[in-house]
Amino acid sequence: MSATARPVYLDHNATTPPAPEVVDAMLPYLREHFGNPSSAHVYGRRARDAVETARARVAELLGAAPEEIVFTSGGTEANNLAILGVTRSDAPGRVVTSRVEHPATVEPCRLLERRGSDVTWLPVDETGRVREDDLAAALRERTALVSIMHANNETGTVQPIAKLAHASHDAGASFHTDAAQSAGKIPVRVDELGVDLLSIAGHKLHAPKGVGALYVRGGTRLLPLLRGAGHERGLR
Repeated sequence: MSATARPVYLDHNATTPPAPEVVDAMLPYLREHFGNPSSAHVYGRRARDAVETARARVAELLGAAPEEIVFTSGGTEANNLAILGVTRSDAPGRVVTSRVEHPATVEPCRLLERRGSDVTWLPVDETGRVREDDLAAALRERTALVSIMHANNETGTVQPIAKLAHASHDAGASFHTDAAQSAGKIPVRVDELGVDLLSIAGHKLHAPKGVGALYVRGGTRLLPLLRGAGHERGLR
């Protein structure tokens, strides 16, 4: 490539550029409204109002209630909070996942294995999909959580999440999906998918890096990974 040639960006599955309107919406909170949203003064209230407005918009995207949205630092934290947070609250239940997951799912599952938990790694068919029969066989033993990604970041394969979630619930397991690659690109509605937990990463759909969210269906038992001041209803 010559020094004057303009490159063409074709790597949106890795990350997307922030949309201009996103940057415009953020600037006042980088320059003026810098308060801690936990503070009672006007600076804090303005920041808190902005966080809650953002929470409502993410909830609208997913067809969820605002109180079911937990902000995270990205898709990796959201996946870790879902997988490790559920298993901490429901030990020693098994975890079932697939062999084609993103490292943000693979690594917390491997951590569970190193800690002595039973993790089942499901194969996929020639199209990259999890077979319902394979999941049903894995669910014959007590399972705490099933985690299957919605859309694959390498192949684009979309998993039959609604069917897999239904089978998991019939067996008494919670269901998590990593929707980082699908949210904002295809319809992602939590009630249609039937999931208990769903992860998204802002930088995959024209939001800034360093922000993500975890949908947590009401009533789902989840323990925090990060201990501190108790933000996000005690989950961060």
